[in-house]
Formats: sequence, structure tokens, C-alpha cells
Amino acid sequence: MTLRLVIFDVDGTLVDSQGDIVASMHHAFGEVGAPVPERAAIVGIIGLSLDVAMARLAPDLKARDHGALVEAYKRSYMSLRAQAGAAQSSPLFPGTREMLAELSARDDLLLGVATGKSQRGLDKLIEGHGLHGLFVTRQVADHHPSKPHPAMLHAALDETGVAARDAVMIGDTTYDMDMARAAGIATIGVPWGYHPVDDLKPDHLLKDWADLNTCLGRQWGVPA
Repeated sequence: MTLRLVIFDVDGTLVDSQGDIVASMHHAFGEVGAPVPERAAIVGIIGLSLDVAMARLAPDLKARDHGALVEAYKRSYMSLRAQAGAAQSSPLFPGTREMLAELSARDDLLLGVATGKSQRGLDKLIEGHGLHGLFVTRQVADHHPSKPHPAMLHAALDETGVAARDAVMIGDTTYDMDMARAAGIATIGVPWGYHPVDDLKPDHLLKDWADLNTCLGRQWGVPA
């Protein structure tokens, strides 16, 4: 039996976190006294590490201002999460819990995540949704360059001992797709996330989570 690895993006793929992200960006830019970006621009950077995201949203500001934006954003996001709880702040997309339970029960699959979130943010999310023990590799922004650099995926492969040909990356943004291609990993796109579907150009595109087993079988030539 070949052991294979399914790697998920988090924001926009497993959970819908855009409400608190947009609100925290508004707060951060207001605190620094900079013009607030439009919602479409904010949603477009979801998935990038915060330092890279701020530089893209405010290219005319200096590096110290980008740092101030990052810290203000973190304070706001943590406050909103504490008020509502992680599960309400970033709800799972429909069918996500059932899909993860089904995949985790298979002996031939390992599950992982590669996210622009911090370690603390991911830990809070996993705790809030009761997803302990599902992901054998968890790659976060604290330890790697921002997507689409492939470092997260290289680390996930090294940690699990799975070859790139036996892994897939599932995500909703071009950053996820480009990261996977740079690592030599197949791509599966989801249509409910934060980047236009036409921009993704994945190897496989899901209709919903119920379609995932079929996509995996098609990718590896094995029964779903």
C-alpha cells in the first residue's frame, strides 16, 4: 500500500474566516492612520503571510509602518476571536468536518495543512473545532517564507516521508496552486474560496467536498 498525503490550505478552504480578517484589516489601517484598502484587495491577500500581505496592501508605506499594521491586525483578530470563539469566528465550510473524518479513517492517507496562519492561530482553530489529531503535519507562517514559496510543502513531505508524486495540495487561491506547482505536487482547487476559480487552473477542481474522493482516485489512478 502506498501512503499518500493530502495537504489543505485553511482560510478559504476549510474555514470561512474572511469576516474577521476584513474587520481586523480595517481596524489595523485605522489605527495606523492609513487609507483602508477595498474589501476585494483585502480578500485577495488572504493566504499570504501578514508581512507580505501588508506590503502588498500598502506599498507606499515604510517597513516600520507595515510592522505596525501587522501588530494592530493581530491584536484585533485575537480580540474578535476571543469574543466569538474560534469556531464561530472561522466556521467550517459545509461538509468539511465529515470530509475530514472520512479521509482520516483511511489507512492509505495522511492529512496535513499548509497555511499563512501563525502557529497560535492554527492551534486555536484546531482547538475550537475539535480537530485534534487529524493533521500529522502542520506548516505555518511562523517557520517559512510566505506562499507561494514551496518551503511549507517541502517540510510537509520531509516530515511525513511521502514523495511529491504521492501528495496533493487543496486550496482556494493562486498562492496555493503556485506553491504546489513549485514543489512538484498535484493541485486540487475549491470553488468556494477567495480567488476567482478561473485564476486557479488546478489539476482538478472540486464541485463540493463530496467530489474529493473521486478527484483523489483520478489523480492517483486508484478506486475512490
